[in-house]
Amino acid sequence: MKITKAVFPAAGFGTRFLPATKSIPKEMLPVVDKPLIQYCVEEAKASGLTEIIFVTGRGKRAIEDYFDTSVELETILKKKDQKEILRLVSNISEDLQYVYTRQKKPLGLGHAIWCAKNIIGGEPFAVFLSDDIIDSKVPVMKQMLRVFGKHPSTILAVQKVPGKKTHMYGIIKGKKVGPGTYRVMDVVEKPKKNPPSNLAIIGRYILAPEIFGAIENTMPDGHGEIQLTDAIKILLKTQDVYACEFSGERFDAGDKTGFLRANISFALKKPEIRDELRRFMKKLVS
Repeated sequence: MKITKAVFPAAGFGTRFLPATKSIPKEMLPVVDKPLIQYCVEEAKASGLTEIIFVTGRGKRAIEDYFDTSVELETILKKKDQKEILRLVSNISEDLQYVYTRQKKPLGLGHAIWCAKNIIGGEPFAVFLSDDIIDSKVPVMKQMLRVFGKHPSTILAVQKVPGKKTHMYGIIKGKKVGPGTYRVMDVVEKPKKNPPSNLAIIGRYILAPEIFGAIENTMPDGHGEIQLTDAIKILLKTQDVYACEFSGERFDAGDKTGFLRANISFALKKPEIRDELRRFMKKLVS
């Protein structure tokens, strides 16, 4: 079955970036000249997905406005003959269908995905967490769709992390079944000791529609949240789950240091500012 829908959970408060996120959605914080969430939307588009489903909460209206067509702005840019800027602005809303739904209470990632149940229907779908920006030659979701073509089931994006950081991630226990592909035997959310591997789940998923039933049978954790990892453990009892060890450089933009690293890395790819930025950075370390 061809996957066309992508869910973007975007209802969180972004507390690690307060006070900036008091009035600006975390997903709209800019990495150079584009908001965080746009990098993931562009990855979805480049992977052949056509329907973007945002799960938002209060104070997230800026996301809806951003991905809407701005007739007034485009008219001004046309009059000023600013063709390149016009192209960048208009490309945001072209060729994609945007759908919005609300997560009324912050009940965790699993619950946020469940909020899109009626929009998804009975088909597999993708999930993007905009905290994770991944710079890769082949879009990560496209890499995962290739694995899905061989193993049409739930696919998790994974990446090796240092042993001292495994407690920060969901970690899989997997059996290698092909180049960069694992059959998942178990998942452990943020193991405090004895992690089953160093393969951490990163913010990209392809989920079978049965995940919704698993979420409904998932008990809230100690914080009252329904975790996606716990729902995946339930799903493992009835169907196969695979993991794709993707190729690409990942930036954890939900962390201040990772956010700054992403800004520097993507800025250095822009010829118009690259040289000046390098000179400035050399002054800082000299």
